[in-house]
Amino acid sequence: MLPPLIRRVIRRARPAHLGWAVAALLMLASTSVQAIPAYARQTGSACADCHAGSYGPQLTPYGMRFKLNGYTDTDGKGFKVPVSGQLKETYTNPATGKNSTDLSEGDLYLAGRLTDQVGGFVKIEADRTGHDTYNTRLSNVDLRFVAKELKLGGKDLTLGVSVNNSPGFQDPIAALPNASFISPVGVTGTFLSLAAPNAPTDRVIGTTVYALYDKNWYSEVGTYRSLPTSTQDHFGYNIASDPGKLHDTGYFRFAYMKDMKTQFFSAGVVALTTDRSLPRSGPSDKLTDLGYDLTYQYLGNREHILQLSYVNILEQRHYGADLFGPGGVIAPDRGDVRDQTLTATYTFHQSYSLAVSHMLSTGTHDSVRYPPFGDPDATSNMITLFWAPFGKDDSYTTIANLKLAATWYRITRFNGREYNIFGAPPGAQPTRAGDLNAFSLSASLAF
Repeated sequence: MLPPLIRRVIRRARPAHLGWAVAALLMLASTSVQAIPAYARQTGSACADCHAGSYGPQLTPYGMRFKLNGYTDTDGKGFKVPVSGQLKETYTNPATGKNSTDLSEGDLYLAGRLTDQVGGFVKIEADRTGHDTYNTRLSNVDLRFVAKELKLGGKDLTLGVSVNNSPGFQDPIAALPNASFISPVGVTGTFLSLAAPNAPTDRVIGTTVYALYDKNWYSEVGTYRSLPTSTQDHFGYNIASDPGKLHDTGYFRFAYMKDMKTQFFSAGVVALTTDRSLPRSGPSDKLTDLGYDLTYQYLGNREHILQLSYVNILEQRHYGADLFGPGGVIAPDRGDVRDQTLTATYTFHQSYSLAVSHMLSTGTHDSVRYPPFGDPDATSNMITLFWAPFGKDDSYTTIANLKLAATWYRITRFNGREYNIFGAPPGAQPTRAGDLNAFSLSASLAF
């Protein structure tokens, strides 16, 4: 659902600014459920066993193992229907523009175990696009085959294959942007960012092979290719945001994870490299993403849970075509962009959570590619407070869950400026970065 402010920005912004509007949409959707009641029915466990809050999204070590095991763990009490749904009503109050209250999203989840070794997660999402119309699209997909309880050198070994459509969504630590659903805003962004213009999120198909050795060492390699534009259209996506044609795409992930029962920490690196033709008939840009992430969880007795994560991704770009600006100025043929996200979440009694994210998007000065100032830097924050009364071991019901959330989305810097961020000429009304802020209240029901 696009708040009125964002729709107005889209109408008046240059194409380079559309990425911000998409980013804002995704930020406001960051409270999307990832705790699926179908999984609770399948395993006999409460949602709060896999998630710090009983409605998600942050995973506990128990939830990470469930994901690594291909969503196949079960309570052994027969077949459970692997289907769930979600409805979300949202009130949005932008800093400028009209308030709105809408049934903003309806989702169908096909999530669960097919066999002892095959399971998956598929989300079909319907987003309100205005005037009581909805756009239905195929959202996140993660289908897995897993071989469990193997031994190598006397140590435990898990091997698996994931077929997914968003690089990073399949990651067990779930700190990467496509899994955490948190990314910096800005006119640029790394290829691993779900908020970047022409992001690959949900528009590619890939296969990765992963291994967990001795319960601590995680590694994954794979490759992706972009879906044909006709397929993207059939799946509900505007082909104007096509990620382009991808060549020689490689994905690599390595992490050390340590579960100490009452505490957990991880340190990982991620890499993605690809040659991208955008448009598809054009020359190729060489994109290389290199990043690292750190996470810490204090779980204690689950009454007070603290989770910290930091993600830093650098993207090096080598442009395949010359680009000329006004006066014949030629753009640099190389450039860097960097996304950084720091998130702290405190959860009390698995029902009350406060999450605070600080996000930075920076890049090499380029007066041709990043008008009007040549500076793509942006700074933003997201603060979310929510209450999820069900989904715990002692809850009244395990077949449904509810979350009431308040989210404040705050931008303090955009296009490298706090004031007149779009470079309005003298006499025209300038836009401040704070004019893009928004506050929302939402009620989500999962069943």
